[in-house]
Amino acid sequence: MGKGDNERRYLAEQPVLPLDKQKTADDKPHYLGHRERLRERFANAGQGALPDYELLELLLFRLVPRADTKPVAKALLARFGTLAEVLGAPTTLLQEVKGIGPAVALDLKVIAAVTHRMLRSELTGREPLSSWQQLLDYCHAAMAFETREQFRILFLDKKNMLIADEVQQTGTVDHTPVYPREVMKRALELSATAIILVHNHPSGDPTPSRADIDMTKEIIEAGKRLGIAVHDHIIIGKRGHASMKGLLLI
Repeated sequence: MGKGDNERRYLAEQPVLPLDKQKTADDKPHYLGHRERLRERFANAGQGALPDYELLELLLFRLVPRADTKPVAKALLARFGTLAEVLGAPTTLLQEVKGIGPAVALDLKVIAAVTHRMLRSELTGREPLSSWQQLLDYCHAAMAFETREQFRILFLDKKNMLIADEVQQTGTVDHTPVYPREVMKRALELSATAIILVHNHPSGDPTPSRADIDMTKEIIEAGKRLGIAVHDHIIIGKRGHASMKGLLLI
């Protein structure tokens, strides 16, 4: 049997697809039409018309240009729970979700950093005591999903305007060493006359511990001797916060 016979037999054995099933050069991935429809819906109706997973999809369109991002978005929310928790998750955990590589994980953290800066800019040049919700939103975005405790200090001038916002200490999953002398030293360096203390509980429960209360009272006493007031100590959890002043603990 010659070469031509072999080729004819091979071709004869191949199934013939209907014309509407045969691939052409104009075929496009199925998700491209979905992307366009989702963009149009967002443009016409705004974010309120989209559930969280579709907003996350829109974000992933730019980060993952050649794939169906719907299952990735749903997997991220199933793993972490909320959009805030997705953006707050460490890059190592983000990469455990199928479809998220190192570059996309880093891009998500950049977006989280931009969000934090945006919220902080709303406090710049304003009095935190009269912009309390913005302060809470900023602290929640910055600290609520950290896997280790952070101790943050907001330094205020005599008009209660924000001078600086600094993370003074980072500790373990359930403890951060805080030294009242160092807190006051930094306040004096910045010429602050008042401070707001903030730290997070990685466990998610913002209830103040006995150690939290005792440490806060030590800082208050140290501040009194130097004319530096402690307006509040806020504890941030994943889904809420606790104000020691509001709870009448200080």
